[in-house]
Amino acid sequence: MTGLLPEGFHDRLPPAADAATRLEGRVLGVARLYGYEQVDPPLAEFADELGSRLKAGGLRDAVRFVDPVSQRTLAIRPDLTAQVGRIAVTRMGHHPRPLRLSYAGPVMKLSASALNPQRSMRQMGCELIGLDTVAAASEVVRVAIEALRAAGVTGLAVDFTLPDLADTLAGDSLDAETLAQLRERLDAKDAGGVAAIDPRYLPLIEAAGPFDAAMARLRAIDAGKALGSRLDGLAEIAASIQGQAALTLDPTERHGFEFQSWLGFSFFSTAIRGEIGRGGSYTIVHDGGREEPAVGFSLYADPILDAGVGADARRRLFLPLGTPADLGARLRAEGWVTVAALEADDTPEAQLCSHVWQDGKAQAL
Repeated sequence: MTGLLPEGFHDRLPPAADAATRLEGRVLGVARLYGYEQVDPPLAEFADELGSRLKAGGLRDAVRFVDPVSQRTLAIRPDLTAQVGRIAVTRMGHHPRPLRLSYAGPVMKLSASALNPQRSMRQMGCELIGLDTVAAASEVVRVAIEALRAAGVTGLAVDFTLPDLADTLAGDSLDAETLAQLRERLDAKDAGGVAAIDPRYLPLIEAAGPFDAAMARLRAIDAGKALGSRLDGLAEIAASIQGQAALTLDPTERHGFEFQSWLGFSFFSTAIRGEIGRGGSYTIVHDGGREEPAVGFSLYADPILDAGVGADARRRLFLPLGTPADLGARLRAEGWVTVAALEADDTPEAQLCSHVWQDGKAQAL
């Protein structure tokens, strides 16, 4: 027995596992105060159901296997958003809109990426179902920022994108195949490739950077005013969080935003390496094909925890052998974590305690 785990999987030990619980509690606590009620879907469900609820969703990242009971293919969720969408249009389809739901739980991906070797992660977030308006998106972004700040994350930055930008600007001027090639070249920031398809789209690659400057470039490009309402809406969302985070705009970024519609955004922190969350607007599909707009965000617990952000110092009070039970109960009611000696030779150091009950009070070690 070596204790080895599969590639991309890891144990989270104390005190990091305790920190994970606190992190989720703080994020979901902020969500609850905004009216987002928690749902808890199962880790796996029927693959065809999981893959059909988001209009542009898919199961390429899902681990699939045959259920020995139903003999149908099951999928372990690679993301919680599709499951929340399923709940919203089935079990809670009768609920008045907009419907506000929050969640937290583990997800599992089929394979890791070069930038993120983990395949098993924890995800938290909120979904607002029934609207994808500027007001709805503004609320969702505000909740995410407030939740991250409550979790102890500082130096926040929000990077906005417009996933359907090329489609909107192209209108009917490009056929489907050419438009797909254009999207690929824009995704790769390949100026030569874009120029070979249609040089009119070259300025889109340059229209990225600090939010105000990037917006000014986009407005200059949009001579036909095809983007007018989107840009106005994006400006309003940005204004609603002005001063709470650094704002940037990368209008052609589509990687990871495959199921988002008009708006996408990613969260970063100067204290944490890599992306710590993302979200945007999307479409949920009902039985029968009816479509419903939604907007939401997902936060990734692992990079936040790995950076030690929001970690609380251990406050463990050692109670020597024979300490009365009622005293321990009183100390726990005051907020102490108590660790009682079970043998005479037990020590506070062995129990990783920061304090010891001595001479009628808690004394720091």
